[in-house]
Amino acid sequence: MARPETEAALADLIRGANAPLAIRGGGTRGLTGAGEVVETTGLHGIRLYEPGALTLVAGAGTPLAEIDTILGEKGQRLAFEPMDHRALLGIEGEPTIGGVAAANISGPRRLQVGAARDHMLGIRMVTGSGEVVKNGGRVMKNVTGYDLVKLMAGSHGTLGVLTEVSLKVQAIPEAERTLILRGQDMGAAITDLTRAMGTPFDVSGAAWLADVNGQSERRIRVEGMAGSTAYRAEKLADLLGADTVVEGAESAALWRELRDVTPFADKAGAVWKVSTRPTSAAPLVDALTAQGITADVIADWSGGLLWLRVPDTGDAGGSAIRAEVTRHAGHATLIRANDATRAKIATFHPQPAPLEKIAAGLRQKFDPRGILNPGLMGPALS
Repeated sequence: MARPETEAALADLIRGANAPLAIRGGGTRGLTGAGEVVETTGLHGIRLYEPGALTLVAGAGTPLAEIDTILGEKGQRLAFEPMDHRALLGIEGEPTIGGVAAANISGPRRLQVGAARDHMLGIRMVTGSGEVVKNGGRVMKNVTGYDLVKLMAGSHGTLGVLTEVSLKVQAIPEAERTLILRGQDMGAAITDLTRAMGTPFDVSGAAWLADVNGQSERRIRVEGMAGSTAYRAEKLADLLGADTVVEGAESAALWRELRDVTPFADKAGAVWKVSTRPTSAAPLVDALTAQGITADVIADWSGGLLWLRVPDTGDAGGSAIRAEVTRHAGHATLIRANDATRAKIATFHPQPAPLEKIAAGLRQKFDPRGILNPGLMGPALS
C-alpha cells in the first residue's frame, strides 16, 4: 500500500505506475477498483478556514471528524450532512473529506441545501497521467471546457485523485424540531412528506422508516431560529399531524441514525440505495413485493432516496430491482452484500449506452492508461 504525503509525491507515483491503482480515502465504504492500494490519508490538514466568509479548504485526506470539530468550534457545519458508512458496513477506518467529495456523499438535508457537489467551490487533483490540475479557487492550472468540481464529485477516483477540496460551510441553526407520526403506510407517509416539502415552512428533513420498534415512523424536520422553528413545527403538525415533537439533541440523534442507516447495521442482508422520484417510491416497492422481493425500507428525501434491505442470496434481488428502478427512471447502487453476491452483479447501475459512451470518453481523457480504480464504475479501458 502506498500513502503519499504530498501532492508532488502522488503525482510521481501515478506517473511511474505501470499497473492499476486502487484509490481510496479512509477505506470506510469498501469500494475500490483493482490494483495496488493508494491511500490519500497522507494528504491531510486544514489549508485555509475563513469563518466569516463561510469557506474552508482542506487536504483530501483530512478526517471528516477533524473538519466537524474545527467547524463546530465556530458554530458552523457541513450543511450537506455526509453519511458515515462504518456502522452499516461493519468496517473501521476514518471518513475523509476527499472520500466524501469523490463519492458525492449527501445526507438527509440534501433536499433543502443540495448535494455535496453543490458545496464544493474548488478542487486540486492528479490525473491518471500524473498531471496536477486545479479547478475553482486557488488555481495552479485551469482546464477549460470542464467543470471539474462537478465532474469529480461522484467519480469515485476513476478520473483523478483529489488532493484538496474547497468548500462552503453553513452556520449551525439555533434550534431544530422533528415531527414524528407513527403507523402510516408508505404511500400515505410519502404523500405527507411531499406535501410538507411544498409548504413555505422550509423543511430540512423528510423521511419514513418501515420499522422502528415494530412501527412505521414518519419524520419531518425544521431548523432555524428558535421562534421560527417552533412556529413552523406547529403549523406542520396542524397540517399533517404528529404523535410526538422532539427537539435539540434528541432530534439530531434521530437524523444521525437515518443519515447513517443504522437501523440496518446489525441486521443481516444486502442493502441497496435507490434514487427515484418521490411519487415512484411506493409503487416501486409495491412492484418488488409483488415479485416476491421482501424489503425492509427507509425512505429519505421525501421518498426520492430509498434504502432497501433484502435477503443476501442469489443476486440479492438485483435483476428485479434494477429492472423496476429503470422503469421508474431511477438508479440502484449495491451498498452492502457478501462476496458471492458482488461477483454476480455490478455495484453501480448500468448507464444507458449514450451516457456510458460519454463516461468512457471522460475516463480516456483524464486517465488514458486506465489505471485509476479500473472497472469500478464501468468497463476497464483496454
